[in-house]
Amino acid sequence: MKLTWLGHSCFLLEQDGYRVVTDPYTGVEGYPPLSVSAHAAYCSHHHFDHDAVDCVTALPPAESPFTVREVETCHDDRGGALRGSNTVRVFTAGGVSVAHLGDLGHQLTAEQLAAIGSVNAVLLPVGGVYTVDAAGAKAVCDALRPRCVIPMHYHHAPFGLPNVAGVEDFLRLWPSETIHRLSGPSFEVTAETTGVLVPVFQP
Repeated sequence: MKLTWLGHSCFLLEQDGYRVVTDPYTGVEGYPPLSVSAHAAYCSHHHFDHDAVDCVTALPPAESPFTVREVETCHDDRGGALRGSNTVRVFTAGGVSVAHLGDLGHQLTAEQLAAIGSVNAVLLPVGGVYTVDAAGAKAVCDALRPRCVIPMHYHHAPFGLPNVAGVEDFLRLWPSETIHRLSGPSFEVTAETTGVLVPVFQP
């Protein structure tokens, strides 16, 4: 499965020519307007920086190679009382499963962990304030035990919400040899992909 980080929490997932976008954004500081085409678009929740589906140009209908599993979680650690619900989605295609955790704001329960199941890769927020912070994100990874991890929803000047943390606090929690700083926004996730992948946003 090919993934491309489009900034913030937005990723393009591609398999066999079929394109899925998750969490398209608008109005996030520093990022230029989002413009992407896809066969399907998904939003983890309905905040401006995650549900700008009008920025996604719909491609002609096609048969999807993806299966999509949804797990309901919360946007905060108070049962959704502060920021509402959040939907985790597990996208499976080509023998690979990728979980997009949206704006997860708490540690996953045993029931939620079981519903998410075994995944090859996890896309998860690490910047704190509105989501789990670096330590919280690492704990989520330790519970899910994916083969690879891709951080998102963090500030990297001049891009991103200015009051959330950068990615370095999260990366310091991992052995240096497991961190792979990529040269661009796109990467492949296979059954053999491991480590913490840090793609580079390209305007």
